[in-house]
Amino acid sequence: MPFAGIALAPLLVSPLAPPSPRGSVAAVSAEPARRRRTLRRVRCPAAAASGGGELSRATLLWRAAKLPIYSVALVPLTVGTAAAYNHAGLFFARRYSGLLAAAVLVITWLNLSNDVYDSDTGADKNKKESVVNIVGSRALTQYAANLSLLLGIGGLFWAFAEAGDVRFIVLVLCAILCGYVYQCPPFRLSYRGLGEPLCFAAFGPLATSAFYFSNSSRSISSGAVLLPLSKTVVASSILVGLTTTLILFCSHFHQIDGDRAVGKMSPLVRIGTKTGATLVTVGIGALYTLLAAFGISRCLPPSCIVLGAMTLPLGKWVVDYVQRNHDDDTKIFMAKYYCVRLHALLGIALASGLVLARNGVLA
Repeated sequence: MPFAGIALAPLLVSPLAPPSPRGSVAAVSAEPARRRRTLRRVRCPAAAASGGGELSRATLLWRAAKLPIYSVALVPLTVGTAAAYNHAGLFFARRYSGLLAAAVLVITWLNLSNDVYDSDTGADKNKKESVVNIVGSRALTQYAANLSLLLGIGGLFWAFAEAGDVRFIVLVLCAILCGYVYQCPPFRLSYRGLGEPLCFAAFGPLATSAFYFSNSSRSISSGAVLLPLSKTVVASSILVGLTTTLILFCSHFHQIDGDRAVGKMSPLVRIGTKTGATLVTVGIGALYTLLAAFGISRCLPPSCIVLGAMTLPLGKWVVDYVQRNHDDDTKIFMAKYYCVRLHALLGIALASGLVLARNGVLA
């Protein structure tokens, strides 16, 4: 079943448990009000990047690996595959596994090259978990990034040969191009505040639709049997794109001072954390409004709506956490990981709902 693979998504999520709101309030209330207000406004990029205090090497390696972020490879692939199964009952296990390996390699390139180019500009000067800072070699990190990209693209072309659908390879290469212009010279569009739109396009409509088309089939007798573009995959890709963009947006909260120092004009550098927290609230609201609208318009089956609605408490948790801690660099560091959990669980809901609908459950 195509949704079986997405069960791995929670394993990629940070093992750190959410802090107890009740305990946090008790600790804060014990401090004088003036001192509390002062401390919450102090920004220290070095401390923020490390999450406060000295970190063990194991913790640094965990953060450098960014394993939770690899859900952005798993979710578009699995949701796109589930949409193909919902439409035509098609699922190719070997192709799915090969595409998962290729997608992980491409995300590895994205993460490593991001560290390389941020080290060039000085954006990661105080970022202890930067791979360049840990390894101590820009050249080695760049080599590993390029090798990952080469292997990943090789896997994608293998899948293209299997599927025989040119729409797949065109869309997935466009998604990779978005990643390149996001961070690589001479473009570096993330420094102009365009990272979020590129992220939405790459992981939403481009990648999710591409992985849907990867389930077209080629046979000697009938040639290529191509899947039509469906409203189901379009709706699913929009939701996947929104949750992925939330991860990127929330990753900027604790990096504002460092980004501003090197001229990286992320959205949060421009608007500040308070307005940014409001945008997170609007984004989560838009996510569930769209989910309901897609259900009412029958773009998505009822099973997706029911399962997707079950993630609403986690969505509310993200909103409350960001509103409460948006100006505390040490705590807001965890916001992106809570967004990863929302991204993974909503992906599970969408993929599972599409499979269940195909089998007549809440169709």
